[in-house]
Amino acid sequence: MTIILGIDPGSRLCGYGLISARGNKLDYLASGVIKMGSSPFPERLHAIFTDISDIIEEFAPAAAAIEDVFMGKNASSALKLGQARGAAIVACTRYDLPVAEYSPRRVKQALVGKGQAEKSQVQQMVKLLLGLASVPAEDAADALAIAICHANTESTLIRMAGVKAGRRGRLQASD
Repeated sequence: MTIILGIDPGSRLCGYGLISARGNKLDYLASGVIKMGSSPFPERLHAIFTDISDIIEEFAPAAAAIEDVFMGKNASSALKLGQARGAAIVACTRYDLPVAEYSPRRVKQALVGKGQAEKSQVQQMVKLLLGLASVPAEDAADALAIAICHANTESTLIRMAGVKAGRRGRLQASD
């Protein structure tokens, strides 16, 4: 069993989600949102670092996955998002966690099958894939989606490691 921490960074709301993965079986462990409100920006970064550190200490994940920065219309927002990501990544590396980064488009593609999926579609797929009784909050659902994307990516890479190219470029199991 591998515990994976997914992080949806933000400078006011930072979603987190934890799943356990055993082969293709995924189980929900926990999720939530770190709410920083309108406190001064350095204090918000400290809260992200501290809270992610506490989550890591409590659940002892083997890996972390975080959403990559995307450039919206506002460069200032992208810079703040990058700093929030940095605080979360430093918390992970403090505990020697490997950190994978995924674009929002790739996460949506992995869960819903299209990179332009709506937030509500991602929430519904997270609920379905993890067998949850209700739809998680947006930021928590995004973090769980990132963790699921990582679990599926890792599982695919492990399967492919046992495969080699045969004649005519077809894949076949290696000996």
